[in-house]
Amino acid sequence: MRVRPYLPKLAIFRRKVYDAISQWKERYGGKYALLIEGARRVGKTTVVEQFVKKEYKSFIIVDFSNADAGIRNLFTHNAGDLDRLFLHLQQMYKTVLYERESAVVFDEVQLFPPARQMIKHLVADGRYDYIETGSLLSIKQNVHDILIPSEEMSIDVHPMDFEEFLWAQGDEVTIPLLKKAFEDRHRSASACINTLWARTASTCLWAACLNLWKHIWKIITSRL
Repeated sequence: MRVRPYLPKLAIFRRKVYDAISQWKERYGGKYALLIEGARRVGKTTVVEQFVKKEYKSFIIVDFSNADAGIRNLFTHNAGDLDRLFLHLQQMYKTVLYERESAVVFDEVQLFPPARQMIKHLVADGRYDYIETGSLLSIKQNVHDILIPSEEMSIDVHPMDFEEFLWAQGDEVTIPLLKKAFEDRHRSASACINTLWARTASTCLWAACLNLWKHIWKIITSRL
């Protein structure tokens, strides 16, 4: 049995979707599960891990991309016995779940549709909050022979936008200043644009140089 441990990331970037998940928890937690959809590698799992770690007393992340038969069988064999399901989950993940203070995450849920179908009964049980993540295309394809739960809300996650990029650099001032300058038709808008262009150009140049070096290194090593 392979159980995925929680591994803290070296760098966690602020994402706008975090606020949307917070609103779901405040308004609909316990009434609806939350499905986080998006393309691959846009940060779905990262932001969900960050959220449950900060907002809940405890949590379990079931990663269906590497879940073995033992974990999958838990859901197929205990769909009608949630007490038994939760006991086994807590034992497998060495984590205590607290009623209305814990979350269960189904990561890459599109890889195991029966778990998604169970959401209806899990939400009705009401003990914990449930968050699912799924790749955008696969989540819409892998729905054969299952009933899509109506007790499920969804949020789309997109790649980091430019404001989030600036946040990652420690800049939370430029965008509000630029918005204010445009609203006031102020001359400082031109200065803001020039600053943003210089920063973006330098970042793009660095990325281009890095890609060029990787390409050169690949050529060199292929000839050794």
